[in-house]
Amino acid sequence: MKVKVGTRPPWIGLAAAAWVQVAAGSAYCFPLYSHAAKAALGINQCSLTMLGVANDIGENFGLVPGVLCNRLAPWLVLSIGAASSFVGFGIVWLAVSKTVVGIPYMLIWIALCIATNSSAWLGTGVLVTNMRNFPLSRGTVAGILKGYIGLSAAVYTLVYTGVLHNSSTHLLLSLSLGIPVVCLLSMYFVRPCTPLIEEENLSEERCHFVFTQFSSVVLGVYLLVSTVLDDLLGLSPSVTYALFGGMILLLFAPLAIPVKMTVWRKKRELGSSYQLIWDEEEKSEPLIPTSATADYASDEDILLAEGEGAVTKKRKPRRGEDFEFCEALVKADFWLLFVVYFLGVGSGVTVLNNLAQIGIAAGANDTTILLCLFSFCNFVGRLGGGAVSEHFVRTRMLPRPIWMTCTQIIMVTSYLLFASGIHSTLYTSTALLGICYGVQFSVMVPTASELFGLKHFGMIYNFMLLGNPLGAFLFSGLLAGYIYDKEAGRQNPGFGSSITCYGPDCFRNTFLVLAGLCTLGSVLSLVLTVRIRPVYQMLYASGSFRQPRNTSLH
Repeated sequence: MKVKVGTRPPWIGLAAAAWVQVAAGSAYCFPLYSHAAKAALGINQCSLTMLGVANDIGENFGLVPGVLCNRLAPWLVLSIGAASSFVGFGIVWLAVSKTVVGIPYMLIWIALCIATNSSAWLGTGVLVTNMRNFPLSRGTVAGILKGYIGLSAAVYTLVYTGVLHNSSTHLLLSLSLGIPVVCLLSMYFVRPCTPLIEEENLSEERCHFVFTQFSSVVLGVYLLVSTVLDDLLGLSPSVTYALFGGMILLLFAPLAIPVKMTVWRKKRELGSSYQLIWDEEEKSEPLIPTSATADYASDEDILLAEGEGAVTKKRKPRRGEDFEFCEALVKADFWLLFVVYFLGVGSGVTVLNNLAQIGIAAGANDTTILLCLFSFCNFVGRLGGGAVSEHFVRTRMLPRPIWMTCTQIIMVTSYLLFASGIHSTLYTSTALLGICYGVQFSVMVPTASELFGLKHFGMIYNFMLLGNPLGAFLFSGLLAGYIYDKEAGRQNPGFGSSITCYGPDCFRNTFLVLAGLCTLGSVLSLVLTVRIRPVYQMLYASGSFRQPRNTSLH
């Protein structure tokens, strides 16, 4: 089946991917049902914290979907994610609602890992597919999709408070049933397409991206305002349902692009830009179809040809070309990018995981506003980081990691403001940190694809994501938790471990350490920027992305 230019499949796929990404943010829901889980299971704070670790591990362990995304069709990758959500959240719901009594704690821990691991399957399936469908706009696509998953926390909060009336058991049941429904409705549209690799008609494509970005910004502002109004005014159920309906309409906004294309299709004829890779004989085609691998001879054939002098030994890939995962692992740029990302998101997630305690220690009356502010600014950073880096990489050939340098310098300032303990700077430093934290995600994704190619991007991308749970374990679980408990014990000797700490000393040393880590991260990202400048000069010398010769998109 062939599709003409300007037709709908890639843009319908991007709109469907936005819904999948919102659904994939289920890991952000843990604070919404953790209190109910603690009460229903009769566990202490330490055991509840370990459930939080399971939540983070499941969300970020994407090596398996990273490997299989090149062997399975996108719809099958999404199906596995849907099944994980159904089984995992279903077991947690049975335990928290006490529908089944006596479920072992370790089974619940494993079930939560499985449940949030659906995020890795869903995120990998839609991100890899859309990055390959729009290879000339990788930063923009990464920013849009990462932005929507950043908004998922606000979406779930509105659903939890407005529609589900603060019921944790109803939320868990909705996650168990709702995420598979979203996947089933979306998987048909998330398909690989032959991408446009020339500059023809790119102006129209950029206009479509601008509209998608604008609609996501409107959605983010809408969610922020709705959450704040509900918290401050206590809105009536009818108003809450009306706000929920408005949110659904805004989530459908990206579909306006394929609708417009359908309306205009008969009014003008354009040349071909996308050809759908889908026919009746290839319905289980993986993200990299078998036909694309025909260009690569088997190792046995190559050895025979070398012995006969017919071909020379295949050279190793250069930066900007397709790397095998093992080939990327031995590159200094790979580890520089990983360490820079690890330091940025690892320090940021430490503040995110402890934001409520930070607010209480600083004397904030309502920490819900802090969480909402961080979530919205995280979205702004993810969306803006992709768009800004895409602009400068095309106009100045400026390597994307320079924005990790800039934002980690700002993060140092933010941590120092936190450490100062000045209450008036609490919201400013939280907003700055949220933006800079979001930029780390939207810059890492396209940088990894540009340096090491799209062929094994799923595996490389998911390996990079391990920096998030690793940072959470080291900086949040060990460092921040230890310093907090030590200061709380000093303030309240003899009161045990379940006590609250007040004052700037609760986190001051933690923030100073985080500031030092981001100082190191900004230096390393600057080194990475200098090292890969020639790669970007090669890829974007003409003002747009130029595909290396050995690169396979599908």
